[in-house]
Amino acid sequence: MPELKPTEDTLMGALGIEIIEITPDEVVAEMPVHAATHQPFGLLHGGASVALAETAASVGTFNQIDPETEAAVGLEINANHLRSKADGKVTATAAPLHKGQSTMVWEIRITDEEDALICVSRCTVAIKKRTS
Repeated sequence: MPELKPTEDTLMGALGIEIIEITPDEVVAEMPVHAATHQPFGLLHGGASVALAETAASVGTFNQIDPETEAAVGLEINANHLRSKADGKVTATAAPLHKGQSTMVWEIRITDEEDALICVSRCTVAIKKRTS
């Protein structure tokens, strides 16, 4: 598996996203629900959920490419926010629906500590040839 670079100075670091597990068929990531991931009304920001979902899909794709010659970049994402959350943590579980040579499509389910579904997302990740 390719090694991820440090995330402290990235969006992952700012939001507190941690990768818990990576396999060819699943990525599990966690994110705290607190001030940094809230919208102004004290609830989990939909954009933070989308960032968590795309992170899981991108990491899953990165795990399956040659990082010396290829890069994984988000191409499209959608999300349905089904339940609000004010504190605690959320867990994203991403599973590939399609593993192609130029794109991968992932389904991401974001749940809370009681396994209640908070958000469901689908993300297409492009696999690009590195130019430098």
